Amino acid sequence: MMHLHSCIVLLMCVCPPFMGAAFSLLLPNQHPHPDAVAHHLHRMVNASLSRRLMLESSSGSSSSSSSRCLTGNPIDDCWHCDPHWASNRQSLADCGIGFGQSALGGKGGQIYVVTDSSDSDAVNPKEGTLRYGVIQEEPLWIIFAADMTIKLKYELIVNSFKTIDGRGASVHITGAGCITLQYVSNIIIHNIHIHNCYPSGNANVRSSPTHVGMRSKSDGDGITIFGASNIWVDHCTLSYCTDGLIDATMGSTAITISNSHFSHHNDVMLLGHSDGYILDAGMQVTLAFNIFGEGLVQRMPRCRRGYIHIVNNDFRKWEMYVIGGSANPTINSQGNRYIAPENPSAKEVTKRVETDDKDWGDWNWRSEGDIMINGAFFVPSGEGLTAQYAKAFSTEPKSVQLIDQITINAGVFGDPSDRVSVGYGGETSTSSSRATSGSGSDADFLGMSFGSSTSSSTSPLLLITCALIFTTLFSLDFFSSLTLLCL
Repeated sequence: MMHLHSCIVLLMCVCPPFMGAAFSLLLPNQHPHPDAVAHHLHRMVNASLSRRLMLESSSGSSSSSSSRCLTGNPIDDCWHCDPHWASNRQSLADCGIGFGQSALGGKGGQIYVVTDSSDSDAVNPKEGTLRYGVIQEEPLWIIFAADMTIKLKYELIVNSFKTIDGRGASVHITGAGCITLQYVSNIIIHNIHIHNCYPSGNANVRSSPTHVGMRSKSDGDGITIFGASNIWVDHCTLSYCTDGLIDATMGSTAITISNSHFSHHNDVMLLGHSDGYILDAGMQVTLAFNIFGEGLVQRMPRCRRGYIHIVNNDFRKWEMYVIGGSANPTINSQGNRYIAPENPSAKEVTKRVETDDKDWGDWNWRSEGDIMINGAFFVPSGEGLTAQYAKAFSTEPKSVQLIDQITINAGVFGDPSDRVSVGYGGETSTSSSRATSGSGSDADFLGMSFGSSTSSSTSPLLLITCALIFTTLFSLDFFSSLTLLCL
């Protein structure tokens, strides 16, 4: 049977008038209103922050047990405060956000315990190994009996409806090929170290209990997402792979990458197969609450087509650029912190890759509420200021001042990481009220400032708490924006 993606491409070729009407929905699990997804994510962050701030206000301290647990991060606050989470692991599947929030993983299935760290046979894997678990047809929630390092012999091909849950153990996946999600759906990968992955292939590898196939040479990505949907990668630590740390291509969509820590890599993340691959116009990806740390060069991410929501991430310097794109992707950058390197030629966050200036003026690239440090600047373009984006941008990303708090546990739980603490008085932030494109000084691209030297008789904590409550309950975004301007 012809694969669904191939059928869609064929229809587009033989019947373009028909496909034109449905062009905005190219893929299964593509959301018809991506702006609404962005709006909903902000409401979730605001609700989590308001709960934490109210606890601090009522207890008079941030050291109470409740406020220590509640971070303001809506994913972690959803499950991490449950003292019995280890006996209720599958509740994690109810905590997703963004475009990948519907990923079920192995919810409703049996618990499969990995007891054997070996990977000696990719065709007939032993029961108890990770490879044996991920190829099964039925939903499985996969956990680990102890700390282990799994050095793969060939790429690990994961079947649909699987969760790889590393909580409670220190789990490292490394070696040949690493993790491949090809034409599958409903995958959750949580709390796993993924590093030192290199190409493999030209060998038979089992992908299900009934199918073994010859695999060509892989790229050496940490995680390869290929024609897949409803994918959620959360609290992973990724570094030192041959190609990308995470690459999503070939009509993949409904993806969230959250709470993860990226370091020591050149081409960090690719979203989109090629400029000419039409189905990637349906790609929708959320990047939220991640830390992009030491030793990164470029592609955080590099996008082709699609709609990419980049929200409340911490970008800790880079060597070339952060967000790159070609073939007219939509970039919605909100509430991130960008710390530019010292190199005066690498201050720009954005890069239109292999595209003439005259060709990208109508691309919808938008920065709102982003904190720009050490001369960092974002070059916006397109219709970001028009009513078309009113739904997505009506909620300012108010949580940016709490970026350290929201990302405090990014990466695998318990990992040391390159934490920084940056003050906001005198720093700059982009705003919906001002954005320009083209060349010019840093000031051309920076909007309102958060923080002020003016004293206030009203507690900032109380003001922010009230604003978040108004926003969460009534979507009265004017009040929260006004509060921040008055601090």
